[in-house]
Amino acid sequence: MNFTQMHTRSRIINGIRNFFHDLNYLEVDTPLLTPALIPEAPIEIFETVFTSDEYGSFPLYLIPSPEVHMKKLIASGSGDIFQITRSFRNSEQLGPHHNPEFSMLEWYSMEADYHNSIATTEELIQSLSGPETPACMRPPFRKITVQEAFLDYAGFDLAETQDRSTLAQAAQKLGISIQPTEDTWEQIYHRIFLSYVEPNLPRDQPLVLTDFPRQITCLAKEIPGTPWRERWELYINGIELANCYSEETDYAKIDDFFRKEYALTATASSVVPDIDEEFIEIHHTGFPAAQPHRRPRYTKHHRPRNRLSNQHQDR
Repeated sequence: MNFTQMHTRSRIINGIRNFFHDLNYLEVDTPLLTPALIPEAPIEIFETVFTSDEYGSFPLYLIPSPEVHMKKLIASGSGDIFQITRSFRNSEQLGPHHNPEFSMLEWYSMEADYHNSIATTEELIQSLSGPETPACMRPPFRKITVQEAFLDYAGFDLAETQDRSTLAQAAQKLGISIQPTEDTWEQIYHRIFLSYVEPNLPRDQPLVLTDFPRQITCLAKEIPGTPWRERWELYINGIELANCYSEETDYAKIDDFFRKEYALTATASSVVPDIDEEFIEIHHTGFPAAQPHRRPRYTKHHRPRNRLSNQHQDR
């Protein structure tokens, strides 16, 4: 890191704070260590041990995002909130876009949906831009759906390939090798997306990719009568910087999601945190409609990466 990067980082962080303060979001500060987490099978966690003469020893975990704590604040009536915090993910790649420790911006907007958040994010990026900002990073955002992206760059209709066998056939026509029984619909989708869609997304201006398949399990609301969810991701110069969705608030769906994710984590991950049962219960008692957005998250090289969901971050 050089001093020019440090000054740029400082300016960006101050600009983010000013932006959300001007919109009357409350800035919060939540713990980095926690005894329980939201299970997320694709994410590996850092574990440590707390020791005490009075309380004995028990495991604590470094947060992969501040989501679990911020949603508890929302359930308590905090209203619109944001946070710039450190987050930690084990088994990450190392490089200019990945780091096991990184900074994340996460915010939640009440009574908003994923379309509202696109405008807010556009305004945020515009407010952080200066004369030196490359054109490919400046708003306005280009918007295309995942369905449109698959038609343009993979050459087939994703809406018509919602069962595993037809998607596998489409993948094989593209030259992608498929395991006859092991690969799931979601795994095949990701192979096609990473090989044919993501590398070909336009890079001349920021791009918002919207309406992801409902078969990709997450806590985004489903769009009634369609195979899609209310979720989008922001790409700048080919790099995914943000992930946003309209928050699912149905208790039964959330509970089912957590149980399934925990089962996957238990079979595939080296560290298996306890499920935060209190987190599940806040949805049972009436969780407000909210939209999580994740950051940008900044690596040590200060290149933003984020998941937006009026709160969220990266995989």
